Amino acid sequence: MKSRSHILPVGVLTALLLSQVCSGIKWLTLSQTTSHINQTQHCKRLSGLVSSQVQLCRSNLELMQTIVQAAREVKKTCQKTFADMRWNCSSIEIAADGQKYPPDLDRGTREAAFVYALSAATISHTIARACTSGDLRLCTCGPIPAEIPEPGYRWGGCADNLHYGLMTGSKFSDAPMKMKRSGSHANKLMHLHNSEVGRQVLRESMVMKCKCHGVSGSCSIRTCWRGLQDLREIAMDLKTKYLSATKVIHRPMGTRKQLVPKDIDIRPVRENELVYLQSSPDFCSKNEKLGSVGTQDRQCNKTSVGSDSCDLMCCGRGYNPYTEKLVERCHCKYHWCCYVTCKKCERIVERYVCK
Repeated sequence: MKSRSHILPVGVLTALLLSQVCSGIKWLTLSQTTSHINQTQHCKRLSGLVSSQVQLCRSNLELMQTIVQAAREVKKTCQKTFADMRWNCSSIEIAADGQKYPPDLDRGTREAAFVYALSAATISHTIARACTSGDLRLCTCGPIPAEIPEPGYRWGGCADNLHYGLMTGSKFSDAPMKMKRSGSHANKLMHLHNSEVGRQVLRESMVMKCKCHGVSGSCSIRTCWRGLQDLREIAMDLKTKYLSATKVIHRPMGTRKQLVPKDIDIRPVRENELVYLQSSPDFCSKNEKLGSVGTQDRQCNKTSVGSDSCDLMCCGRGYNPYTEKLVERCHCKYHWCCYVTCKKCERIVERYVCK
């Protein structure tokens, strides 16, 4: 009789399979890392990483602190960007063990599309900036542009190293989707597509930044370099794409299956649009199966006509008022030279929360 000791219990096998299915952005659990990653044995203890990510950790320990920072930036930026909407990116508050995501991030929804795109953009953005600040020894400033600047301008400073950021960031963040058991083919295609959209928005955010030189601030000469816009601006661009995202289906196109727009499948998916496979709930009521936490007790804006209005945020259920005391600096005076003194003033403001 053959030994059965090597056969895993059904529960354990299911958990392992699920960990592969929803591992695409599990690296975001690094946002909860408190210890400094400075030894190779630390890599295998990090939750949410697949084998190729652990290998990258071992070969480039210095990079991991930057990736931890990127994970924290994704969480903070996502929540700020959607603070005025029913879905406020609360899904990013994933379990410390990283074993399971809320369904809104695990079902191929437009919310998942946004988080994957933002995650891909953020990790490359953070790495590119770390090269500039000297936090990473394996990279330096970005290259000087080939074009000749206009009269009065000159290239200098330290450009953000976008090339290194994109190369290294994509290698790390796309690794889970390139594994054999990384969920359905449709989900894999969706996540890889949306991640690339995030990186495309990042590329387009590269702008010329300059510093003035000259007698008495005349700015007769400007030293310029290529730098990335702040993450909040990139996130707002991605939010616009989230609002106009295209629902897709997975069907044969030629010799293989591809993602095509559900309602207008005569055209291929555009490279600059976010795509999703599953419709989202309205996020009005709590529904754990759909990943909705609801909007009860969320603060709303009584005078707004946008998504943060009490009518839209509260889904027609109404709202309750309450008062809050604010202590602010006031009656500030500038004293020569060189400090400011202020008094403290109190005022009562009225707030509103959804029923």
